[in-house]
Amino acid sequence: MPAPQAALANGYQIHALEWDCVHEPAVVHPMATLIPALLAHAERRSAAGRPVSGTDLLLALSLGVEIAAMIGAASKSVMKFFRPATCGGFGVVAGLGSMEGLNADTMMHAFGIQYGQTSGTMQAHVEGSLLLGLQVGFNGRAGLTSVDLAMAGLTGPQQVLTGMYGYYKLFETEHDIPGWWPRLGREWQITRLSHKPFPSGRLTHAAVDAIQQARAELGFGPDDVQSMSASVPPLTHRLVGRPDIADPAPNYARLCIPYVSAITLIDGACGPEAFAAGRLRDPAVHALAARISVSLDSNPDVNALWPQHFVIELRDGRRWERRIETPIGHPDNPLSRERHLAKFRKCWAIGGMAAEGGEALIGQVDSLEQCSDVANLARMLARN
Repeated sequence: MPAPQAALANGYQIHALEWDCVHEPAVVHPMATLIPALLAHAERRSAAGRPVSGTDLLLALSLGVEIAAMIGAASKSVMKFFRPATCGGFGVVAGLGSMEGLNADTMMHAFGIQYGQTSGTMQAHVEGSLLLGLQVGFNGRAGLTSVDLAMAGLTGPQQVLTGMYGYYKLFETEHDIPGWWPRLGREWQITRLSHKPFPSGRLTHAAVDAIQQARAELGFGPDDVQSMSASVPPLTHRLVGRPDIADPAPNYARLCIPYVSAITLIDGACGPEAFAAGRLRDPAVHALAARISVSLDSNPDVNALWPQHFVIELRDGRRWERRIETPIGHPDNPLSRERHLAKFRKCWAIGGMAAEGGEALIGQVDSLEQCSDVANLARMLARN
């Protein structure tokens, strides 16, 4: 498969389960575009006798996250386009430019060519269609193609972000790019990613976290719940405050606080099996979801995700209340290595891969700085 098509296919696969990491201030999933494009490019370089080392891959990943996160987080307007796709593509250009050692002019043209291909509609998010993950793949493919074209001598516009018809004029409105320039490379944004413990929209995770805390403290079951309410900031309400519906599409359910909360109240957790066809039609889940309400709080920040406030009323009169500011997986409340590895092993098993291959991959990633050819990672990820 050609490298651009591999970037598309694997970008879709990474984002499809809503289990990939996210930069919360930017509302960007940078690794879903970056890793497929960088590994695809590393494979073709390896085939040409120009292998990419582990340290070069780590640098490319770090720079790609830095640029994707900056472009997203610098926006001060309400999100109108799907930033994991739009910003993610620019991150791919930055990462590949680092990997290839591009000079400033070629890099500038690559960004310009990428801008001409930038896309990502929020309508797929609203409806929960499969285009949601495809858009991530589209922009990963576009980023790789943009670098190829720039290296071949094609040119693109220069004022990509702030020009008359630049990114912030068309895709966003207000921005603070000047405020972000001094921050680049100071606190690497790759260290500020939230790693998802649950395969659902990140903004549903405070609800899962709250329910797990409440169950541990009060010891109740789903039949004991009279009602649950969530009060959330405007952006959170717009993205995941949607009502539960009968037989939703998996991507719709993953982005629905009432559905995800009902699953967690019943199962005690939210895993990939919660979005299987039979479960999505389960009347018990939807009956409980009908007792869960989501309301808009008074937070004035149009890009705020937290805090979220939860109240659970039990039939016996007990009432549990909690304000969640940094749900599990946040960089200030990180997953343990054990939870990271458990998540990886579950994904690996879902993919039908042999357990020993997964353990070998863990070892390779742990020693990535000593790796002389990261195309080996791609080979280890391929199903035999």
